Amino acid sequence: MIYVVTGASGFIGKRLVRRLLSRPGAEVHFLIRNATPERLERLRAFWGAEAARAIAMPGDLTETMCGVDPERIDALRGRVDHVFHLGAIYDLDADPQLEMQTNIEGARNALALAEALGARRFHHMSSIAAAGLYEGVFREDMFEEAENLSHPYFASKHESEKVVRREAKIPFRIYRPGLVVGDSRTGEMDKIDGPYYFFKLIQKLRGLLPPWAPMIGLEGGRINLVPVDYVVTALDHLAHADGLDGRCFHLVDPHPRRVGDIFALFASAAHAPRVSMRINAALFGLLPRPILNALKTLTPVRRIRQAVMKDLGLPEGILAFFNYPTRFDGREAEAILRPAGIMVPPIEDYAWRLWDYWERHLDPDLFIDRSLRGRVAGKVVLVTGGSAGIGKATAFRLAEAGATTLIVGRDQEKLDATVREAAERGLSLLPYAADIADMERCEALIARIVAEHDGVDVLVNNAGRSMRRGIEHSYDRFHDFERAMQVNYFGGLRLTLGFLPGMAARRSGHVINISSIGVLTNAPRFSAYVASKAAMEAWTRCAASEYLDRDVHFTTINMPLVRTAMIAPTKLYEHVPALSPEEAAELVVEAIVKRPSRIATPLGVFGQIVHAVSPRLAQIVMNTAFRMFPDSAAAVGEKEGAQAPNADQLAFTQVMKGLYL
Repeated sequence: MIYVVTGASGFIGKRLVRRLLSRPGAEVHFLIRNATPERLERLRAFWGAEAARAIAMPGDLTETMCGVDPERIDALRGRVDHVFHLGAIYDLDADPQLEMQTNIEGARNALALAEALGARRFHHMSSIAAAGLYEGVFREDMFEEAENLSHPYFASKHESEKVVRREAKIPFRIYRPGLVVGDSRTGEMDKIDGPYYFFKLIQKLRGLLPPWAPMIGLEGGRINLVPVDYVVTALDHLAHADGLDGRCFHLVDPHPRRVGDIFALFASAAHAPRVSMRINAALFGLLPRPILNALKTLTPVRRIRQAVMKDLGLPEGILAFFNYPTRFDGREAEAILRPAGIMVPPIEDYAWRLWDYWERHLDPDLFIDRSLRGRVAGKVVLVTGGSAGIGKATAFRLAEAGATTLIVGRDQEKLDATVREAAERGLSLLPYAADIADMERCEALIARIVAEHDGVDVLVNNAGRSMRRGIEHSYDRFHDFERAMQVNYFGGLRLTLGFLPGMAARRSGHVINISSIGVLTNAPRFSAYVASKAAMEAWTRCAASEYLDRDVHFTTINMPLVRTAMIAPTKLYEHVPALSPEEAAELVVEAIVKRPSRIATPLGVFGQIVHAVSPRLAQIVMNTAFRMFPDSAAAVGEKEGAQAPNADQLAFTQVMKGLYL
C-alpha cells in the first residue's frame, strides 16, 4: 500500500508511520518542511526504514495543495491508498491566529491534496477538543452540538473537522483521541502536554514536604487520558477495516479519572506527599463570572497569577480543564477494537513510566543552565564565617566555580590557614578579618570591600552564634540573647544594608541568609538562637518585597543540624544524624543557582505547617522532645561527660533527622 502522511514528524505521526511501514510492501510519502539531510536521517532511523520506503515530500500545510510539487502529485495520482492528516498545532500558548490558520486551512489543503492524488480514503485526526466544553456526554455521532468553543484550539479543531465533513469529495474517517500521553510501555513522550503541566508542581511538593505528610488537593472534573501506543494501534486498525467510511471514532478511555485521582496517581509515582483531602474545584465556579473577570484585571492579582503560572510552568488555558464538563462515549470504536484485543490500558499500570520518563528527559530544569559557574563566574561573592564549617566549604565551591571569593572571619590565623588550604587545591580566596558583631569594624569592612571590589554580587550571611540552653537555665544570662542578636541579626543586617545600594543600582544582586530549621519548628532549648534568626528572616521577607522589581533576590536557608564546631560542645550530637559542612554547602549552591525565596528540608516545612495549623499539637511534640533530651552539662555549669543516647532518643533522632534537640 502507498500512504501519504502529514504531521509525520509529530508525536503521534512518527509512531503511526513506523507502524504503517511494518506492513509488507508499505510505502510512506511524508509531508515535511525543512527537509534537511540530518532531520531525514533521524526520522528514518526512528522508523527503521530506508529512503526508498520512507519518501520525503517537501511541502507546507498552510499552502495550496500543501505546497507539494505538481510533478510529485502527477506521479502519485491514482496510486495512493490512504492519506492520513495528522499535521496541526496543539499548544495552549500558541498564537491564536497561527493556530486557526494552520489547523483549519491545513485540513482544507490536506483534503485538496488527497483529492488531487485520487486517494481511496482520507483520515482526519481531530480531537475531543472539537466538542468544546460540552456539558454532558458527547457521542461519536455528535458534532454540531459542540459548546463553548471560545478557546482557539477548541475552535480550530471543531472548524477543521467541519471542513472535512462538508467539503470532502472522497471517502473519509475522523478520529478524536483524548489527551494523548506517553507510551504505556516505555513512558516515551516528546513534549510537555496535558497532565505533564502539573509534574513540576508535584516535583516541588516532593521537595517541600516528606512523603508521609497529608496534603489538600482539588477534585475537579474527569480528564480522558490515552497513551500514544493505544492511539496509534487503534488508528491503524480502524483505518484498514472495511465499511467504516463517513464515521467518527472516539479513541478514549471508557473509564476516565477525575483530576484529583490523576494528580494522586502521579504524586504516588513521584514519591510525593499524598492528597488526603480534596476540595471540589466546582466551588470556584460559584463566584459570578463578572466578579472573577474584574478580579483578574487588578494589577496585584494579575502579577500573582502570572508569577505562579510561570513558576509552575502552567499555560493559561490549562485551568479550563480543572472542571472539564464533558464525558466521551466511545462505544462504537470500542466495539470494533475490543475483538482485536485493542484496549486502553489502566493508567495505574503505567503512570510511573510516564513520570520516570518526564523526570529523566523532559523536566524543563534539565535544559536550563543552572550551573554554579554560570551564576558566579567573574562575580564577587562574600561569605561571612568563611574560615570554618559551612562557610569554608561554601567558599571552596565558589572559588572552584570561578567566583572572586571573599571570606570574612574574626581570626586572622584561621583565615590565613583557610587561604593556604585553598591554594593547595589551586583555588584563590581573599581574606578579610573582621568581627561583624562590632558595628564600627563592620562598617569599615563594608567601606574597604566597596573601595576594592565596587561592592559584592552575592552576599552569604553565614557567620552565626548558637547556644543550646533551656530558658530555665538562662534567667540570669541575658547576655546570651544580646550576643546572639548582635551576630545573627545586627551583624548580617549591617552588612546587607551596606551592600544593598550597589545591588539596587546595578539591578542585580543576591543575599543569602543561613537561618535554622529551628525557626520553622520553634525548637525549645534554642530560644536565643531561634529568636535572632527569626528576626533576620522577618526583615528579609520585608526586603524581598521591596526589592523584587529591582532584581535583587533574597534567599533564606533553614539549615538542619550540621556537624561543625558550633555543635561540638554538645556531646549528644555525636550520635545523631547531621549534615556535613560539604552537604550544607550544597544547599548554599542550590540557593545561588535557583534563587528561591526559601530552602528548607521537608521536615522543617512540615513543622512550620503543623505549628500554623495546630500549634497545640506542635507544642506537645516539641515539649516531648525537650524533656526527652537534657541540657548539656556545660549549659548547666557542670563538667561535660559522656552522653550516649538511649533507645528512645535514637529512634526520635532517626525520625526527626536534622532537628535541633
